[in-house]
Amino acid sequence: MKALILVDLQNDFCPGGALPVREGHHIVPLINGIHDKYDLVVATQDWHPKDHGSFATAHNKKPGEKILLNGIEQILWPDHCVQDTKGAEFIKTLEVKHIDKVFQKGTEKHIDSYSGFFDNGRKKDTGLGKYLKDKGVLDVHIVGLATDYCVKHTALDAVTLGFRTAVITDLCRGVDVVPGDIENAINAMRDAGIRIL
Repeated sequence: MKALILVDLQNDFCPGGALPVREGHHIVPLINGIHDKYDLVVATQDWHPKDHGSFATAHNKKPGEKILLNGIEQILWPDHCVQDTKGAEFIKTLEVKHIDKVFQKGTEKHIDSYSGFFDNGRKKDTGLGKYLKDKGVLDVHIVGLATDYCVKHTALDAVTLGFRTAVITDLCRGVDVVPGDIENAINAMRDAGIRIL
């Protein structure tokens, strides 16, 4: 069984959103065109409470500053993907009818969750790993937003959990907060045994 994991294809990560990823919306039509090549399609969804600890406004700081959040270094972001808001919804052009199950992450106020599998402290499990294993999935291909954060961490956790993991970089876009972050993320994934397609 081969699964496609769609990472955080949400309005706030598109131009006009709270935390836009350059050309984030451009990958959606291409992703819509590959659903039928997979036995299973799952999606992750950033789903933050309105006062989430990763938000700069929660600490009277500016986006891009770093703090310790629950003992873990945390880059602060603009308020984004707040539960039950338009920004947290999937991009309108995404064909959601092909998605078998959605896994929400970043739901705990005091810890962020870049990976679709675990929070950043690996204390809370989203259930994605068990779901894929229960379905008999051996191979996962990962696409979405953003290459250097949620895609990277989802891929690293997937390979750690024993899935044969690949990232389709043409179907991802990155933030590149620091120039070179995207390239470094791709190298880190490759070094971890993830295929870069």
